[in-house]
Amino acid sequence: MPLYHKLGQFPQKRHVVFEKPNGGFYYEQLFGTEGFHGHSSLLYEIHRPTQVKEIIRSYSVEPKIAIGKNIKSLLLKGFELKPEADFLDSRKPMLVNGDCIIGLAAPQESLRSYFYKNADADEMLFIHKGKGKLRTMMGNIPFEYGDYLIIPRGMIYQIDFETTDNRLFYVESFAPFYTPKRYKNASGQHLEHSPFCERDFKLPEELETYDEKGEFLIKIKKEGMMHEVVYATHPFDVVGWDGYNFPYGFSIHNFEPITGRVHQPPPVHQTFETSTFVVCSFCPRLYDYHPKAIPAPYNHSNIDSDEVLYYVDGDFMSRNNIEQGHITLHPKGIPHGPAPGAMERSIGQTETLELAVMVDTFRPLMVTEDAMRLDDGQYYKSWVE
Repeated sequence: MPLYHKLGQFPQKRHVVFEKPNGGFYYEQLFGTEGFHGHSSLLYEIHRPTQVKEIIRSYSVEPKIAIGKNIKSLLLKGFELKPEADFLDSRKPMLVNGDCIIGLAAPQESLRSYFYKNADADEMLFIHKGKGKLRTMMGNIPFEYGDYLIIPRGMIYQIDFETTDNRLFYVESFAPFYTPKRYKNASGQHLEHSPFCERDFKLPEELETYDEKGEFLIKIKKEGMMHEVVYATHPFDVVGWDGYNFPYGFSIHNFEPITGRVHQPPPVHQTFETSTFVVCSFCPRLYDYHPKAIPAPYNHSNIDSDEVLYYVDGDFMSRNNIEQGHITLHPKGIPHGPAPGAMERSIGQTETLELAVMVDTFRPLMVTEDAMRLDDGQYYKSWVE
């Protein structure tokens, strides 16, 4: 997202002396991607951000794979995932490949006893249930039901919940998240036909700055391991920053659906893209208005991608017996389409109130042991009449 933002205080020129009011200097940190080629921000910190006092322990958090090469369509009953108090403990990977980890979480408590950093992957947290505040070293972002939170890799953060009944759908991506290229002009501004624009983004605000020394535990995820690292200073010691690499939010309720006389293909719902998968938002919208239109989607083959749908709210018109929190996986190799009777029911209907998030990956997904605990076991047969 080539959008410039700034918070706090920083010098007018890059890479020059920035003096503290009472003597000494602030320390500059480049927070950048793709070496020195991608989006970046410049942060100014009270203390050196390099002060590691101790590495306490390291342990594996790699997903445990139940099905490595999958051909079966699955339905996972996401709300059957048992809530857990801790934010990281509650996160359970469901579907994974070498490009991303797709999972669910049901944390009951705020993350305050430690800080967290994903060193490998950008994170997309979709807030299905809950309300609170994402607290980061670059500022805070309030969130509520329906918000996407995009957190760049390397970001140190905590998360405050005002609620105990929290449900998250998340994706960890080893390629950066961007808004789709076709929505933007050559310089990156969103065009008039885009289903959302820059006004819709929730940008960081309320920069928390702490001048504290001591022992601050940061859990760092890297290469399938969790490393517990003790920093000598508070990681939220940034006095100011500017640039293009920062966390932001976007509400699914601000996505403006694109409709037509006949059924529109899934790309019209696209919200984010990476080099390895896309994310789409299915939102309440008017149906197709050709007099003989079939609003239900046509059958289509997953020739090049696996399709994951996370059902948020409403009556998803193409399926039967779908509930909030369900996840369906339609793997490449087998065509899929509306459930029996769904096409016929859709004819003559004028609108849908469905709300769902779709992730289409360009490489096959493996199924985890955590996912199989939520599998209904019968979904792949649901097209048989």
